[in-house]
Amino acid sequence: MNTTHIIGVFDSKTDLLAGIEKAKSKNFKIDEIYTPYPVMEAIDALERKSRFTLAAFFYGFAAVVGVLSFLYWTSVIDWPINYGGKPTNAFPSFIIITLVLTILTITILSLFTFSIRAKIYPGKKYILPDERATDDKFIVLFDKKTAGGGFEAISSALKAGGASEVYEKEL
Repeated sequence: MNTTHIIGVFDSKTDLLAGIEKAKSKNFKIDEIYTPYPVMEAIDALERKSRFTLAAFFYGFAAVVGVLSFLYWTSVIDWPINYGGKPTNAFPSFIIITLVLTILTITILSLFTFSIRAKIYPGKKYILPDERATDDKFIVLFDKKTAGGGFEAISSALKAGGASEVYEKEL
């Protein structure tokens, strides 16, 4: 399903931030921002909240419970080995392997969660709205249907904010 987008091109970070402020002051909904390097103010302007840290916490909690349960079951219940009079439930020896396996579990599950959420999969064709975004331009993308204004209104706001170019493109 192709949709029409309004694309604003900016030459510098300061122009980008000014254009974002102009668009937000007119209550236009920004769909995405592409920059050649991370711009935290632009990320904050999207006003998207992530629950990724909460998911990672639950992955870690489940990993700790699972690893400790498995270690306890294998060393105390299923196959207790008495060597040298040492106790079978030597909890301090479980800590390092629990830490390492918890980090591994969080990393792998976070990778899958991010990939599913971002709809990234092997063989997917990446669509970049403007090739210059990977070089030296800053791109602001508006979905024409949900932006809250037409091309002329968004174009005039972005040009007043310092956009060097504004155009429509079907993606």
